[in-house]
Amino acid sequence: MSSLFDLPFDDPSADPPDREATPDRPTRERPPDRQSPERGLERRVLTVSELTARVRGTLEQEFFEVWVEGELSSCRVWNTGHMYFTLKDASAQIRGVMFRSAVRALRFTPNDGLRVVARGRVSVYSPKGEYQILCEHLEPAGLGARQLAFEQLKARLAAEGLFAAARKRPLPALPRKIGVVTSLDGAAVRDIVQILRRRYANVHLVIRPTRVQGEDAALDIARGVRAVSSVKGVDVVIVGRGGGASEDLWAFNAEVVARAIAGCQVPIVSAVGHETDVTLADFVADLRAPTPSAAAELVVARKDELTANIERLERRMRAAAAARLHRCESRLRALDARPGLSGMVGRVAGRSRHIAELTHELRRAIRESVARRARRHRAQQFLLDAFNPRRRLSEMRTRLVGADGRLLTGWERRRHAADARLRSAAAGLESLSPLAVLARGYAVCWNAERTAVVRDAASVSPGDRVHVRLDRGELECDVRGTTPDPSR
Repeated sequence: MSSLFDLPFDDPSADPPDREATPDRPTRERPPDRQSPERGLERRVLTVSELTARVRGTLEQEFFEVWVEGELSSCRVWNTGHMYFTLKDASAQIRGVMFRSAVRALRFTPNDGLRVVARGRVSVYSPKGEYQILCEHLEPAGLGARQLAFEQLKARLAAEGLFAAARKRPLPALPRKIGVVTSLDGAAVRDIVQILRRRYANVHLVIRPTRVQGEDAALDIARGVRAVSSVKGVDVVIVGRGGGASEDLWAFNAEVVARAIAGCQVPIVSAVGHETDVTLADFVADLRAPTPSAAAELVVARKDELTANIERLERRMRAAAAARLHRCESRLRALDARPGLSGMVGRVAGRSRHIAELTHELRRAIRESVARRARRHRAQQFLLDAFNPRRRLSEMRTRLVGADGRLLTGWERRRHAADARLRSAAAGLESLSPLAVLARGYAVCWNAERTAVVRDAASVSPGDRVHVRLDRGELECDVRGTTPDPSR
């Protein structure tokens, strides 16, 4: 047996104990048989582990696969992924464990109080000597796991508000671009295209082929809904398929499809199966159509019906306008026939001529006033031009540029003259420099203390030390002899 079966029921997160002996694994050497001191008969003494191993082997061979019905209690999934529970009825209970791989395959969420049917084998948990069922499959009693998962998911989505009527959006009156998410192999897409072409021939269709049944159909449908809704200009989306068995329609009950429909950016119509088929997609969508054909009819109105409605409204509008015009004319004739209003047309005409004369005089006065103001404006503009700061600034800028040029010329001239004088003085100074004399091959001789320059050979004696300065470096010399100047 795997050591996973030896995990303690109360603390599944603890480290599994060491593997113990099983019928399939050799046990430690058994102690020699002992004889009963009373009767002299041979007896066989078993350890607790050996007895437990035999009991477990017997149970696992006898109850290799059993189906047990009972009520779940103390059901808990640990962080290891294994689920531990108690299965009980009115008079008995049994501990149970379901390992991580089997838990992942469950189609519903086990809860305390749920009556289930478990399939597995009976074994013994050796550290505590308790027998338990190692569950490999679990399903609700009297209700299929798929249907229970459907009800649980439906309740959760309803609690989140995905089915609320407040979030339903109305369909556009006359969509110009319609998205369709369905299979290209089914009759649904042909029915939709045929009806849309007949009712609204110039509509633009965006069809996203997708699988509508099978293992990965739900993910493909969700991707198709998101892809079509993101196409620019799509006004409404139809998602669905033709009729079939409930298992064939189950992809539209997946949570990923429901959330993709809820997150669609445009109104969406669900058309899955026949009129009696209801899926989660129908609850989440903005509108449910009994069939794909009905969805196409709901999305667009008949073009001839729309045209007839427009013509009917136009006739009603023309008739209403004509009736109102007739009423206004009748009222005007009645007012004109009253004695107090006789001659009203002539008085209105006289008032109109007077108004025209006043208008003419007013326009002439306005033109003369405008002309006077224009002349005054031109005179003021002429005076202002004479003192225009821009013009004066331009003249000053011109003078400044000329002065700047003269200043630069004079400065360059003085600089060249000063440079020439500096070069001449440097040349004179260079000619008088003792270093220049040394450079021509002469030397300067100092006494030993470097306090005086030796100018006369008589001022030193043989054996004295002198220092000789050359153009490059110095010499320390000892005087071997002197030669006096014969001219002195």
